[in-house]
Amino acid sequence: MKLRSILLSIITGIILWLSWPTMPFTPLIFVALTPLFYITEKIRHRGAYFGLIFLAFLVWNVGSTWWVGNTPVPASGVFANSFNAFLMTIPWMLYKSSRRRLPEIASWFALIVYWLTFEYIHQTWELSWPWLVLGNAFATHPGWIQWYEFTGASGGTLWVLISNILVYNAWKRARIYDYSWKEILTRLSWKPLLMIIFPIIISQFIKPIPDNPAEKIGVVVVQPNIDPYDEKFEEGSSMEQVEKFIRLSAEKTDSNTRYIVWPETALFPQGADERELNYRPEILAIKDFLRKFPKAKVISGAVTTKQYNANEEAPESARTSSDGSRWDAFNSALQIDTSTAIQVYHKYELVPGVELIPYVRYVGFLQHLALDMGGITGSYGRTPGVEMLTNPTANINVFPTICYESVFSNYVARHCRDNANLLVIITNDGWWGNTEGHRQHLQYARIRAIETRKWIARSANTGTSAIIDPSGNIYQPQPYWKEAVINGDVTSRHDITFYVKNGDLISRGAIIFCILLLVHAIFSRFIPGTNVENNQ
Repeated sequence: MKLRSILLSIITGIILWLSWPTMPFTPLIFVALTPLFYITEKIRHRGAYFGLIFLAFLVWNVGSTWWVGNTPVPASGVFANSFNAFLMTIPWMLYKSSRRRLPEIASWFALIVYWLTFEYIHQTWELSWPWLVLGNAFATHPGWIQWYEFTGASGGTLWVLISNILVYNAWKRARIYDYSWKEILTRLSWKPLLMIIFPIIISQFIKPIPDNPAEKIGVVVVQPNIDPYDEKFEEGSSMEQVEKFIRLSAEKTDSNTRYIVWPETALFPQGADERELNYRPEILAIKDFLRKFPKAKVISGAVTTKQYNANEEAPESARTSSDGSRWDAFNSALQIDTSTAIQVYHKYELVPGVELIPYVRYVGFLQHLALDMGGITGSYGRTPGVEMLTNPTANINVFPTICYESVFSNYVARHCRDNANLLVIITNDGWWGNTEGHRQHLQYARIRAIETRKWIARSANTGTSAIIDPSGNIYQPQPYWKEAVINGDVTSRHDITFYVKNGDLISRGAIIFCILLLVHAIFSRFIPGTNVENNQ
């Protein structure tokens, strides 16, 4: 039994990995969790059960996101994969406990509630890592998930969990009653098959509202292919890099171009004071270029800084200079035109351990432990800049998601609810080399397009840059680690999806039921006769 359980645990992790983008075996996600259900029924010792669940999720994490350790500090990947696997065990430990107090169907419901609550929390706290949200498994199959415009990615998580439960129950009943293959097909298989196939069928009939041709605009997306380790943050290279951006932009920019998109940290890799942006030679060169195309605006990533006055309260992320003054650094997006009105957006969803020391206000002494990925190290600031980049004369509001932010369903949806009608993703995607990291990141953008029904212009420093339509289709994807420029048309869309308008109703409902289940668990400890596992 012990060896079988270990093998089942490892098999679970392998199946989850094989079903994950960009592996070609997505349908396996509908059976990936079934070995864990068997383990849950057979293993009574809580320590052994925890170890088996942890092993399964560790294999999944390592297989799917091993690349987070492909940096000068490989130990960071070991910690990230291990810690995330540990967190994933929590819903399953709670599910195991629920089986002692609840009927079988109620315990299945509890697992769904606990997992959905976990995924929601994992998008909202400062140790966030929503990369492995189960609903992300279908990123490479946008034709299956057009209904995400109603549910968001959490709807996909719900789909995966229910399908696995139905498959396992069908297998369990077939085993108990010794059904023949014919009986399995006629009596048992129709429920899980219907659960798996029905959403895919429904998806074929859901289409975004057609674009308004009058809202169509031209965009140019630049992929400069600047090595983030050896080239990007070299002292004195900022102006040379700007000249490269301008040269590449000029290849495709014309009178129809309204936006020119440059990647994350394209400007000021060593930082620039936001009060002095209009005087920087890089900005002056960009404005000089834009005078040839007065209707165009440059949206670019940048590293900016902000100085705090002595009588101004500085946030926890602020750094202290040798003279005692306080200042903040930001991973920013700028909108630049020929005027002096430069709009500055500050990235909010920061990468834990690289851009953010989680809960630094309580552990400020750990500030120096942020990984040095070039440029300014330590926690970036989260003081809000502009909510989005506006263009009132054209009635266009651009939400510039910066790198990691594009993985957060709720965060992107909130800005679309605040009237963003065009999405731009600016990212580096070169830190982890030519691994699954940058490929998965591109695929997740398709989910954001479907959830919000917005066009996306995606500029990645080393690739893959592309344009994505509201149905999640990718246009003009550029090869990784190659200099490239894209010229295409997008549409600023003003329609709002059900998901954008109402938010993540599935996760909200899960949180409410999670609280009720936990309250019930506390009270049931004091009620005799309710602490017997009844689901064998």
